[in-house]
Amino acid sequence: MAKKDPKDFTVEEKLKYLYQLQTTLSEIDDKKALRGELPLEVQDLEDEIEGLTTRVQKIQNEVDEFQKAVVQKKGDIEKAKASVERYEAQLNEVKNNREYDTLTKEIEYQKLEIELCEKKIKEATKRVEERTEDLKKAQEAIDDKQKDLTGKKAELDDILQETREEEEQLREKAKEIELKIEPRLLTSFKRIRKNARNGLGIVYVQRDACGGCFNKIPPQRQLDVKMHKKIIVCEYCGRIMIDPELAGVKIVSQTEEKPKRRRSSRKAAAEEEA
Repeated sequence: MAKKDPKDFTVEEKLKYLYQLQTTLSEIDDKKALRGELPLEVQDLEDEIEGLTTRVQKIQNEVDEFQKAVVQKKGDIEKAKASVERYEAQLNEVKNNREYDTLTKEIEYQKLEIELCEKKIKEATKRVEERTEDLKKAQEAIDDKQKDLTGKKAELDDILQETREEEEQLREKAKEIELKIEPRLLTSFKRIRKNARNGLGIVYVQRDACGGCFNKIPPQRQLDVKMHKKIIVCEYCGRIMIDPELAGVKIVSQTEEKPKRRRSSRKAAAEEEA
């Protein structure tokens, strides 16, 4: 027997399938709620660890640069010292004052260069020590965050293990129901559900009000909902509405909830006083 096209379903059938889908999706939402804030906490920790790891790499690069600078400056010092020795040796062979002055200035310049390099080495060495300490603190922070992350993940995995099978069954059920719903209507329902804070895209009428936003529904609109002739949406929140009977919900009337109190008349009260 060929399957019936969802477009050929009556409005009543469409609403029934929509409500079945909503019920199934709400059960999935309940399973997700069991996880609480754990998924967000895990994500936050992973983001923090990633940020700290990037910081560690940046600090390590700075340390490497400073260490390279130290090596380079030490090399410059050795070259300057060699130049000083060479110029001092040449002083003994000068033939005039001009050559002497020139060599003397070169020696002074190279000695100043050595002092400057030594100063740069001290500054770089100090920065290496400071950044190494920062590196150590950042790595300790990563280790602490990693421990927290391991614990949170284990806790989340335990919860997922408990609910995974049930959630998968519910997802399969939801897919089967979706096949019975007209694509255009399904798209509208999903859009409404996405924008709804509590994830309800279709609700039943409760106490003459929308079961989603609880705004009062005019009597004529309530009648339209009960007639199942067309799909009615709440004019306040945009949710699709159905009557409780179609949703399979028994509504206790106000008269059943609250038995009428017998009022004693003033006359009866007066008689009791007498």
